[in-house]
Amino acid sequence: MINFHPTDEQIRSFAQGNMPAAEALIISAHCDMCSECNAKLLTESERQASEALGEFSSDTVLDSMMAEIIQQPVPQIDSVALPLQSTIELDGRTFAVPRALRRYVRKTGNWSSLVGKLWHAPVDLGNIGMAHFIYMEKGGRVPEHTHKGTEHTLVINGEFSDGISEYDSGDFISLNDGHTHAPFSDASEGCLVFSIVDKPLHFTSGLARLLNPFSHLFFK
Repeated sequence: MINFHPTDEQIRSFAQGNMPAAEALIISAHCDMCSECNAKLLTESERQASEALGEFSSDTVLDSMMAEIIQQPVPQIDSVALPLQSTIELDGRTFAVPRALRRYVRKTGNWSSLVGKLWHAPVDLGNIGMAHFIYMEKGGRVPEHTHKGTEHTLVINGEFSDGISEYDSGDFISLNDGHTHAPFSDASEGCLVFSIVDKPLHFTSGLARLLNPFSHLFFK
């Protein structure tokens, strides 16, 4: 069951096209998995479209707009474009990927092992920046850390906890430098997340603090 969603303000900003591209991407992927937020987004988009049309209420202006649209050249579709991949794989396990993320599956690097039972694969988002698919096996744990910037995470499959709350497939999590947490998964199937951070993590506990000079190599 999905319990964590973008705020109404984030949905409004997304519909307006006024939010950073990375945040917009992960909210779009959340809406692919969450019928409640998808309905909110549709309602908000319709409301904004209605307001915009109200500004162009005269027939003359509408006729002019339609004429300009009709005269626009029809975009050509690349017939040799590769189909989008809807799944990713790790060690024989296959995971479905939300529609908004499928364009990036082919831009995902190789899986590599981090500490303990953690795996990660970097994702090249082009002009947006970098993201990561992170998989926690049962018993896998990310050392306690806070953030120098922001972290947006979407749970793709499975469950995990972090000392703040418990999360399930589809949950959207947004954290900043005011949060300290230690994600771990006790789920038998583990947990796969998609995460975007705009600055390196800052580890806060035990020996993990020795990783701070190198955290930018893994989470950036």
